[in-house]
Amino acid sequence: MVRPSKKREEFIKFLGTAGARFVMIKQLRASGGIWVFANNKNILIDPGPGSIVQCNRSRPKLNPTQLDAVILTHRHLDHCGDINVIIEAMTDGGFKKRGVLFCPADALDEDPVVLGYIRALLKDVQILKENSIYNVDEFMFSTSMRHIHPVETYGLKFKIGKSSISILSDTKYFPRLVDFYSTDILIVSVVFYLPRPEIEHLSLADVKQIAKRTKPKKVVLTHFGMTMLKAKPYLLAEELTKELGIEVVAAYDGMSLKF
Repeated sequence: MVRPSKKREEFIKFLGTAGARFVMIKQLRASGGIWVFANNKNILIDPGPGSIVQCNRSRPKLNPTQLDAVILTHRHLDHCGDINVIIEAMTDGGFKKRGVLFCPADALDEDPVVLGYIRALLKDVQILKENSIYNVDEFMFSTSMRHIHPVETYGLKFKIGKSSISILSDTKYFPRLVDFYSTDILIVSVVFYLPRPEIEHLSLADVKQIAKRTKPKKVVLTHFGMTMLKAKPYLLAEELTKELGIEVVAAYDGMSLKF
């Protein structure tokens, strides 16, 4: 009798939790991006500097030659520094024309972050636009409205099993964010401990406001700048959990959410 093969556990793994330039430059936290395994597809989101190293250091190891797609939320270096080497790995050193790249148009336009010869290795390149739906076979995701950030930037939303998950990438706070980010699990980039309105990144106060209005079951803080690290994200997460009555956790390098 042939027994059905056991379904692999789906997960989201943080290959880095560095936010903004100085934490990235000093590698106080890694900047490898977020790996998603869902619907039997491997997706890497925002492979910043050192992503290829973090894939190979992961335990269990994550094999970038098994990636099905890479998603760039935007073209800033802390999100795309390893994009070319990751694509080369995904295409088995360029010997297999496979994999899909999803990215905003300005990642490919003048002064591109994805090299021309690297693009030719891919099976497909799809341009991200706001409020749109994309798929990698059975894995589907949607994009948010355009964020307020110096370059074209979008957040993401997808499902793993019965859980809806959103990744709130870099942006200045604006009220319409809550229209998209009402999900079971909110993964949010929080660079600043205290608000800095002149810089287009979220602060902890912004995250608190978003969580109060969207009421997720779980909030995962990540993409920390220097002031967040100094304030100890795990303590801030504990305080927010008590204040909001919502589970809030601070991501750390190598952390996994399993489904």
